[in-house]
Amino acid sequence: MLCSQGVAAIPLVLNTLFAVLLLLQQLAGVVAEVGVSVTEDPVLAEAGVSEGEIGADTGNTESLVRDSSCPKGCLCCSDILSCANQELKTLPFELPPYTTTLDLNHNHLMELKEGSFATLHRLESLRLAHNSLKYLEAGTFQNSSALRQLDLSSNQLDKVEVHYFLELTGLEELLLFNNRIVRVESKALAVLGNLRKAYISHNRLTDFPFFSIQEHSHPFLAIMDLSSNSMSKLPLVEIETLPVALQRGLYLHNNTLICECEMYNMFRRWERKGFPSVRDFREEHTCLVYGERKASVKFFQHRRFLEVNLNCSSMAAALVAEPESSLLAYVGEAVVLDCHTTLSGQHLTHLWVSPHHGAGAPPENNGTLRMHPNGSLEIVSAQAEDSGVYWCKVFDATKRNESWEVNVTVLMRKDDTEPFNTGFTTLIGCVTTLVLVIMYLYLTPCRCWCRRRPPRPGVHSPANDQCSAQSSILTATPPATTEGPGRKVSNNKHVVFLEPIKEVQNGRLRAAGGMLPPISVLGHLGRPKRGDTDSVTSVFSDSPIVP
Repeated sequence: MLCSQGVAAIPLVLNTLFAVLLLLQQLAGVVAEVGVSVTEDPVLAEAGVSEGEIGADTGNTESLVRDSSCPKGCLCCSDILSCANQELKTLPFELPPYTTTLDLNHNHLMELKEGSFATLHRLESLRLAHNSLKYLEAGTFQNSSALRQLDLSSNQLDKVEVHYFLELTGLEELLLFNNRIVRVESKALAVLGNLRKAYISHNRLTDFPFFSIQEHSHPFLAIMDLSSNSMSKLPLVEIETLPVALQRGLYLHNNTLICECEMYNMFRRWERKGFPSVRDFREEHTCLVYGERKASVKFFQHRRFLEVNLNCSSMAAALVAEPESSLLAYVGEAVVLDCHTTLSGQHLTHLWVSPHHGAGAPPENNGTLRMHPNGSLEIVSAQAEDSGVYWCKVFDATKRNESWEVNVTVLMRKDDTEPFNTGFTTLIGCVTTLVLVIMYLYLTPCRCWCRRRPPRPGVHSPANDQCSAQSSILTATPPATTEGPGRKVSNNKHVVFLEPIKEVQNGRLRAAGGMLPPISVLGHLGRPKRGDTDSVTSVFSDSPIVP
């Protein structure tokens, strides 16, 4: 609404101002024609108006006309000036000084001269994407310290020099992606102390000065996008010393990295920690096997290949892992806690904060805690109540600081007793079970009613025959056979399963209606009676059966 009202009011204002100018010009022509100067006019003289004052008023009016108008083809909306997609080859001649957002995207700008935006002291966002800029002169952003966002993406810049951003001390977001940048000078980003996001992807970088963006120089930097460049190797030591917040937002995918165990292990650690730079682009993390461009491997999907062929095992990853941040101790032991830091120098100050004893620094030692000159903290005799998180902070001479946390757990020591040998007890159980099975099979006693009774004279007892058969089968002593002369004692035991027989054997018809009477195993003393059992005994005989 505000934009439409401003645009609609411009013609009315212009018509009024042009009418005033025309009136003044006519008045000046009349005065010149009569030959009377303005100062000689008694009316004007009495009013105290001079020629200089009239000229000043005319100049102020023209200035008002210029300040309240937009450049041709641009759109003014409150404090926003949009000149996008106007095929501009140079900047508009005059820019409104109240502009805070200037949009110059999609034009044909090829250069920016010194002081191009010097009149825009309130400028906060400058958009110069999709132009043909190849170089930035020194002083291009003079008097633009209020600038917060600078978009130079999709241009033809081939390098980033030191003087490019010297005046932009308040810059927070820098977009340089999709250019032709092959080099970033080491101090080009040094003055950008408030920088939070830098996008330099889709360029031709072969290296990057990571050492120039440490925590003390860029404390707010959280995103650095260097993806889709031409970096073959990474300075792992410099990257490991970057602040953790920057490591989380350091995007290095889609580079031409050569497969190396150290590089692979670093990304593995980032993956375990859940860094968005790895988690969101797992499939785009590739490396070249032996540097061959045709042998590109997605190393998060083909871990086995790297771990086997390049010996990038988990043990190798542990060698470059971060220092241990948790310790396990037993009651009564002395525990030393190291304060890990990347700060260097002779004048380092260490401060430890314990969960129960508060803050301490040398020589403020007590009976339970002791600090060493190198900054490590010793728990003299650990107790269960000493468990907790210990916090260390290190200061250097320039007041830079780093912190480190150690989680300590103190356990009660248990008596070292010989563990219960379950294998031995299992063996005993198996042997006992086997003995019981053997006893059941071979030492099962006869039932009481099955005990053999002495037969009465002249009385045949079927029960005795059945018991004799059963006991002879279950007995472990083989029966002696004495049939026929010269027969040897048989050591074989015979188990016989008898079924009703309906056929004729040896010329005798068997009964088919019921069960056969019990028989006795051959070899008992005495001859079995003839009769119905003759056919049965013939089964056990050595003579062939004739049908």
